[in-house]
Amino acid sequence: MLKKLNILFVAVTLGLAWAMRGHFGHEWGASWAGAMGVLSVLLISKRGDWAARTPLLTALGAIGWGAGGMMSYGIVVGYCKSLSFLNSFYGYTMLAVIGGLYGFIGGGLFGLGLESTEKNKPKWAKLIVEMFTGGFLVWGLLIYQMEWFMTPPRSELWAACFGAALALAWFLSRNKFYRALRVAAYSALGAGFGFAFGNFIQAMGSASGIAYNWWNVMEFTLGFFGGLGMGYAVLTRTWPETVKPSKTGNRIALAFVFLFIPFTNFVNGMNMKDFIKLAFNLNIPDAHPFATGQIVFAGISLVLFFILFMIIWRKCGAGEKKAMLCGVPLLFFLTTIEYNLFSYIKLGTFYRRFSFGYSDSVYVFITAILFIIWYYFLRKGTDLPEGNRIIETWKRWGMILLSLLIILAIITFISVNSHGELPGAHNRF
Repeated sequence: MLKKLNILFVAVTLGLAWAMRGHFGHEWGASWAGAMGVLSVLLISKRGDWAARTPLLTALGAIGWGAGGMMSYGIVVGYCKSLSFLNSFYGYTMLAVIGGLYGFIGGGLFGLGLESTEKNKPKWAKLIVEMFTGGFLVWGLLIYQMEWFMTPPRSELWAACFGAALALAWFLSRNKFYRALRVAAYSALGAGFGFAFGNFIQAMGSASGIAYNWWNVMEFTLGFFGGLGMGYAVLTRTWPETVKPSKTGNRIALAFVFLFIPFTNFVNGMNMKDFIKLAFNLNIPDAHPFATGQIVFAGISLVLFFILFMIIWRKCGAGEKKAMLCGVPLLFFLTTIEYNLFSYIKLGTFYRRFSFGYSDSVYVFITAILFIIWYYFLRKGTDLPEGNRIIETWKRWGMILLSLLIILAIITFISVNSHGELPGAHNRF
C-alpha cells in the first residue's frame, strides 16, 4: 500500500507540474515541470545517497523532460478531432509517440543519474555528443531525405528527439545501465498513453459543450501517467549505491535548476504585451501599471526564492541524512510554491473571482493535498524493494505495446462516433 501511495504521489506531482507547464510552454516550461517530478521521486525514496546529489539529479531530469519541448503537436491534436478513423487514429498514435519521447529522454537521463556508481560512471560528454549526433542524423534522414512528415507544415523536430532517444537507448544498453533503460521505457509508456488519453478527454469535453480548459486536462494526464511510469520504475527495482556528490557540480546544478530555469521562464513568459492583453480581458482599466506591477512582482519573487534555495541547500545539503530529512522536502515544496505563484502571476489569478471553471484554481489545492499526504503518510518511511521482482522481456514489452495500440484504436472509435465536426479538426490523409 505504501509503495502505491508513493507512486501516486509522483504521478500527481508531475501531473500538476505539467498542467502549470502549459502556461509557459516549450523547453523551459517542461524543464521546470520535470524538475518537480524528479524532486518528488527523491522526496519519497528516502535514499540518503540520492538526496546528497539532489541538485545534480534534478538538473538531469529537468534537461531530459525539457528536451521534448521543442516538438510541435498542435496539428496532431487537430488530427484527433477528425471524423475519419484513419486520420484520428494517426493523431492519437502520434501523440503517444510525442509523449513517449518526452518520457524516454526525461526518465532515461534521470535514471542514469540514479544508476551512476563508482565502478560504472557514465561518460557524460560522450553521451551528449552521441545524442546530438543521433538527433541531427535521424532528423535529416527522416525529414529531409525520406520526407516522413508528422506535423506538416509545423516543425518536425520530433525526429530529432527520436534520434536522441535512440542514441540514449543504445548508450544505456551497451554500458549496462539497465535500470535507467527501464525507467526510460516506463516513463515513455506512461507519458505516451497519458498524452493520447488526455486528448481523448479533451475531445469529449469539447464535444460536451462544458466550458473548461480541456487542453490543460490533456497536459495534466501526460504528466500524471508519465510520473506514474517513472515512479513505478524507480520504486520497483533495487538500486546500487550511487557516486559521491560533487560540491562544485551540485552548486552549478543548483544555479541551473533554481535560478536559470525560473529566470528563463520569467523572460519568456512575463512580458508587457501579454500582461496588457490580460488586463483588458480582466477589465482592469490601468493596463500599463498592472503589467509593470506583475513583472516587478515576478522578478522580486524570483530573486527571493533563489536566495531561499541557496540558504536551504547550504544549511541542509551537508551530509546524506540532513539532505534527506531537511534539504529535499524544503526544495520540493518551495519549488512547487514558486511554480504555483508564477502560474498565478502569469494568468492574473489574483485579480479575478475564484471559480472551479478555471483549471488553475485547483493548483493550490492539489499542492496542499500533496503536502498533507506526504506529512501524514509518506514522511517517515518508504517501501523500496529488496529484490528485482519484475523481469521485463521482449515478449512482455511486445504485449504492452500491442495493448496500447488496441486501446488507442478503441478510443479512436469512440471519438469519431461521439461528436460532429470540432473546431481545429484536420485531416492528415
